Amino acid sequence: MNSPLLSLSTTTTTLSPPPPLHRPHHRRIHFHPFNVKASCSSSSSSPTTSFSNHRVVVTRERGKNGKLIKALAAHGINCLELPLIQHTHLPDLERLSALLSATTFDWIIITSPEAALVFLDAWKLATILCGGSRRRTALPVVEVVVVLGDATAGSPSVKVAVVGAGTASIFDEAAVSCKKFIDIAFVPSKATGKVLASELPKHGDERCTVLYPASAKASHDIEDGLSKRGFQVLRLNTYTTETVQHVDHKIFEQALSASVIAVASPSAIRAWVNLVSGSDRWCGSVACIGETTASAAIRMGLRNVYYPSSPGLQGWVDSIIDALGVHKQVQKV
Repeated sequence: MNSPLLSLSTTTTTLSPPPPLHRPHHRRIHFHPFNVKASCSSSSSSPTTSFSNHRVVVTRERGKNGKLIKALAAHGINCLELPLIQHTHLPDLERLSALLSATTFDWIIITSPEAALVFLDAWKLATILCGGSRRRTALPVVEVVVVLGDATAGSPSVKVAVVGAGTASIFDEAAVSCKKFIDIAFVPSKATGKVLASELPKHGDERCTVLYPASAKASHDIEDGLSKRGFQVLRLNTYTTETVQHVDHKIFEQALSASVIAVASPSAIRAWVNLVSGSDRWCGSVACIGETTASAAIRMGLRNVYYPSSPGLQGWVDSIIDALGVHKQVQKV
């Protein structure tokens, strides 16, 4: 017999802060945003003993939680997979492939791991559109700005700027036929769209064109900031992130007893708040992949929020471990 499904509305545009999510005998702790250091969460001599009784809920799209689950397992941390979001391609994706095959841009801006995956799909299609012996020479010579990743420089045909480990790891793991076109050229001082827009190099008053393929739900910080500096920006909404229509009720019941929920997007936070807003049984912490998601969690009324200063898998793992450590202390109070 199939497990019952719990409906999850995707039409809510505004949310009231959820009721206090804690057990009455626990004191409430407000965690201000802080920088996570790897040494803070890797000093335990027996991680299996420390965390064997605690569980972390991972919430990315199904099939994309494997790296995090593996990284946490190395610390003896058990995970429960509860996908809360799904990605959908939009019509601009086809337009992106056509532009890459026929047009040269000075910069291409990529702002998330998912945006990197979508971009690579379009890039591969562009090589086909270029066709035959023209495949290499016809590919656009561009600079790619990636907001969440560090990657090893490849062929200088394509230049990539990064600000963290997550997104560039997507490029680093791409097929050799794609990697040889990628070269990292610029790293903003902080992994946010506003900082990227303020620091992206521009040569004097020369015309500088930017192609920005992004999620339809991404903010307008990048194109607004670049436009004010004189860049010519073309934004394409190549995909969108939506909450899942239903979650498995039995898995959700298990998730309510988890110590930490790990989230990688504001959409995932919104989905979780919608699920737990009518329950007072969840008293865990939230470990976010970066500052943008953490800010969304705080705005939605969640208080025990952790995030790393540098977005990426390792920083995310460190934040989860720190959250677990404090959760254990709260249970002793």
